[in-house]
Amino acid sequence: MTVPELFRPRSGLRRRDSDMPGLMRPLEEMQRLMEDVWMAPLEALGLWGGDFVPRVDIKEEDDSVVVAAELPGMDQKDIDVTVTRDSLRIAGQKNHEEKEEERGYYRHETFCGSFERIIDLPTEVDEDKAEAEFSRGVLKIRLPKNEAAKAGQRKIKIKNV
Repeated sequence: MTVPELFRPRSGLRRRDSDMPGLMRPLEEMQRLMEDVWMAPLEALGLWGGDFVPRVDIKEEDDSVVVAAELPGMDQKDIDVTVTRDSLRIAGQKNHEEKEEERGYYRHETFCGSFERIIDLPTEVDEDKAEAEFSRGVLKIRLPKNEAAKAGQRKIKIKNV
């Protein structure tokens, strides 16, 4: 998050950071406090604006690459997965709605946001044989390595110049 243009000092009024080493300008300090108190818990739950970023684990096995993405509160229909031989794209729309009614009390909150993660894979995969399953908020994708990647390494002949 950046300081709005309105609050940035104009040239000539700008203070160099070296003028007060170790101290933040008051507006930046206030912004940091607001983020710590209000935004951090919402971001941890994946509920702040469009900044939802799912946690992803990538594991390379002998014959495949396995990717697990945490997508709590999402439906399978809201997730889009595409793969190329060297990258994986996971995208989606997260919508969360809470309603609470009690005697003399009513609360209705809606959170929504989209995300996109593009992951460079550690090896080339055979995109035609990729499989994905979604259960209990976890997306698991198995990407079989292509034959060249399974072969591992190859010797390169060095030319005498």
